[in-house]
Amino acid sequence: MNSAVGNTPKGSDAPSANGFIARIKRLNRLFLLTVVIPTTLSVIYFGLIASDVFISESRFVVRSPERQTASPLGLLLKGSGFSRAQDDTYSVQDFMLSRDALHSLDDSLGLRKAFSSSDVDIFSRFSGLDWDDSFEALHQYYQKKVEVQFEPASSITTLRVRGFTSETAFEVNQQLLAMAETLVNQLNERGRQDMIRFAAGEVTAAENKAKAAALALSAYRNQKGVIDPERQSTIQLQQVAKLQEELIATQAQLSQLQAFAKNNPQIPSLQQLVQNLRQEIAAETARVAGGDRSLANKAAEYQRLALDREFADRQLGSAFASLEQARSEAQRQQLYLERIVQPSKPDMAMEPRRIRGVVATLAVGLIAWGILSMLLAGVKEHQD
Repeated sequence: MNSAVGNTPKGSDAPSANGFIARIKRLNRLFLLTVVIPTTLSVIYFGLIASDVFISESRFVVRSPERQTASPLGLLLKGSGFSRAQDDTYSVQDFMLSRDALHSLDDSLGLRKAFSSSDVDIFSRFSGLDWDDSFEALHQYYQKKVEVQFEPASSITTLRVRGFTSETAFEVNQQLLAMAETLVNQLNERGRQDMIRFAAGEVTAAENKAKAAALALSAYRNQKGVIDPERQSTIQLQQVAKLQEELIATQAQLSQLQAFAKNNPQIPSLQQLVQNLRQEIAAETARVAGGDRSLANKAAEYQRLALDREFADRQLGSAFASLEQARSEAQRQQLYLERIVQPSKPDMAMEPRRIRGVVATLAVGLIAWGILSMLLAGVKEHQD
């Protein structure tokens, strides 16, 4: 009886001990999968396999003498006669990450060969695992290695280039800045040419209008037989005034003779002179006004043509002034890419951060192990 009672606890303790040992083994297996193996692989990769990554950094600003800004650095540049050109900065940034820039870098520096070198670990090199060596894949890979960061508050752009050798990172950074400066110069040249071309076109159009107006006025003068109706009418009116004075004097003389010497033989001749003077005055007055061939009738059209010529001449003068101003503006460079910090040539690798990578892998593994352990324990208790 006692032996039976004594054997019962031993038999009941054995299954519970076996279950605890099995649970420990499951936990050890889970710990192995989530913590030990990933951390070991991380130590092997970061310690033995991962290639060094060198970072070359430079800073620059794109500025323009014409545009305004209200930022502190913009006010400082404005005091020196310059201001920010954010739109052009975005253009430079977009160009640095473009396929055209990659083409130029690949042709001059052999960037594809440098990125896919066998000296680079298979996980970091270009087309290392996926075997995709197309240009589009290279462009996506390139955008991960080149970082262009623009700070709107200061208008300073930071260029960072990652390479597997110090020389590669430095040369790529330096050539990107050189190509950006070439791009800015091309934008300047295009702007200068467009400005001068537009101004020259305005001058040509104004010259044609001035010539047409002058020819129209000359043709009208030849057709109507007048030079300047206003000046000519002034001369005609002066002539009429002289004739009227002569008529008045003749009429006075005739009146005296008729009053005191009716039989004077000069009376008929004076009467004829008065009649002639009146006819001449009427003829001269008709030339000034009162008929289709009068100067007054010709003056309206003449004045319109003269105003057209004067307006065309003023337009021509304004167009010439604009052309000279455009040429003067074209002599100045409208955009400037100013290097604030020259490309650095790193003497040590900044990436990968090996210890941080291993610690991060260990931390993530412990978190995953803790979460999975609680989930498995909950499932086990639910089943029991």
